[in-house]
Amino acid sequence: MAEPSLSGSLQGPFSSLARQREADRLGMLLFLASEIMLFGGVFAAALVVRMVHPLDFVASSAAMHFWLGGINTALLLTSSLLVAFAVSLCREGRACAAGWALASAAGLGTAFLALKGFEYVLEWRDGLVPVFRAGGLQGSVRTLFMTLYFTATGLHAIHVTVGLALLIAMIRPFGAALRDREATTLGNVALYWHFVDVVWIFLYPTLYLAR
Repeated sequence: MAEPSLSGSLQGPFSSLARQREADRLGMLLFLASEIMLFGGVFAAALVVRMVHPLDFVASSAAMHFWLGGINTALLLTSSLLVAFAVSLCREGRACAAGWALASAAGLGTAFLALKGFEYVLEWRDGLVPVFRAGGLQGSVRTLFMTLYFTATGLHAIHVTVGLALLIAMIRPFGAALRDREATTLGNVALYWHFVDVVWIFLYPTLYLAR
């Protein structure tokens, strides 16, 4: 009986599964490169605002709930560690343990989104949302900073949601571990999740810790 495979059977024009897995990985790396350019524009905009209005940028950053951002940073770092464990466990054929590691990582990612949503509620209450003019926003630079903040963190939250969907989708087929084949597919998902983590690691100091 043929073994099931997460990465599928051999497809043309590849002559071997090894070459097919290499192509899969290259495709993921090229996709992540395009995502880096997307977020690069966000960071470039933040740099320009910081250089043109340094004092106002710092004052706007001081209004952020940096402790909530710190907790979210810890959540994503831990989830990335669990995903890395899942890849290693999958290579060892420990399907059940890999599934639990992925489920735990997905749980932490969900907690990240929930905490981010709570933070948005606090910012709405404090009058920091740009469309909410009843008192909180003072001056064009603050408005510009908050627009940049919601654009960057909202875009990141969308990527986290996509990453969660991928992690959850990878949990189901672990009934029969195929080591290399599963690890290749899971490895590509892990690369995406690590990318999401790295983006937040740069967003956190840029938006929350400007001094």
